[in-house]
Amino acid sequence: MNRLQKMIVHADLTLTAWDETQLIGIARAITDFSYCCYLSDLAVDKEYQHHGIGKKLIALLQEQIGDEVALILLSAPSAMEYYPHIGFEKIENGFKIARAR
Repeated sequence: MNRLQKMIVHADLTLTAWDETQLIGIARAITDFSYCCYLSDLAVDKEYQHHGIGKKLIALLQEQIGDEVALILLSAPSAMEYYPHIGFEKIENGFKIARAR
């Protein structure tokens, strides 16, 4: 099984947005449904950005996990300005060990 297949199969929540038969957005998360939820991927096709699709996917994710679960993420550098506009608070108390490949 390749990495992309594993990412989708092992996610706790995967939400998608479609324009008829075309996949235009995805939110993939890992959670314990109790304390925290890690939004590991949020992607919207460039042609469909700035139409609230990412925001809607996050809202649907929050409906699934409830308001007692913290939603956290690591942002791509190009999206650092996006997340505060849809309700995320920037934090400085995180660490990571990068994957090998």
